[in-house]
Amino acid sequence: MFDKTSFYRQDLPLFLLAGPDVIEDEVRPGQTLDFARRLKAICEPLGLPFAFKVSYDKANRTGLESFRGPGLAAAMELFRTIRREVGVPLLSDVHRFEEIEPAAEVLDILQIPAFLSRQTDFVVEVARTGRIVNWKKGQFIGPRDVEHAINKMVSTGNERIIVTERGYSFGYNNLVVDMRGFSIMREFGYPVVMDATHSVQLPSGGGGKSAGEREFVAPLAQAAVAAGADGVFMETHADPEQALCDGPNMIPMDQVSALMQRLQAIHRIVRGSAA
Repeated sequence: MFDKTSFYRQDLPLFLLAGPDVIEDEVRPGQTLDFARRLKAICEPLGLPFAFKVSYDKANRTGLESFRGPGLAAAMELFRTIRREVGVPLLSDVHRFEEIEPAAEVLDILQIPAFLSRQTDFVVEVARTGRIVNWKKGQFIGPRDVEHAINKMVSTGNERIIVTERGYSFGYNNLVVDMRGFSIMREFGYPVVMDATHSVQLPSGGGGKSAGEREFVAPLAQAAVAAGADGVFMETHADPEQALCDGPNMIPMDQVSALMQRLQAIHRIVRGSAA
């Protein structure tokens, strides 16, 4: 699914980018590897193409005291272990120029965070690695303006691009998803993904940290796939209430299979496939 030759075929099945918000192994040793194994075991019986997502540094938290993770240098060996023992594509976000090259050595997909989505030099440098780029659309960017970011990335010769919707700022501490955006953004010819968990986030809505409305993850994901989304991004945890970051908008891992089966059924109807 994530190789260069097949990435842009429009008849590809729905795909999933999923994992915990951040590496918590310094508090819960072995957890990230376990989650990668569990998600692979969920996706394989469904024939669901899957890349494992986890952040090594949450550099854009609301409060200074928020848990951030171990950093890239400490996470490198863990990423190599996941690749060796689980054998799934790996995705993580990069926040600083000096992280880009070493991250590209171990990751299959480099994610540009929404807050950095208009930083031209950073966007270009990430694309220049040749890795698949998951560009997360900023909460302040309209769907037609996505073309400008795509042009920045394509200027490097890299056309391995995913565009991810994660909601628009709508007043204070609130996000909404405009379902018209999926049709608009798909016109540019690249896969468009629905970030089903960050879209229900209430930024800074928890008194110095983000809150969330987990109960809307499933309906928004279903609506997005019906509106044409090619894939789904979601953060998940065995016990979201105990997660060290973004727990209120993550879904329990034991709910992933049922949700993805519903989304696959919707996707097949939308794409006119009986398979």
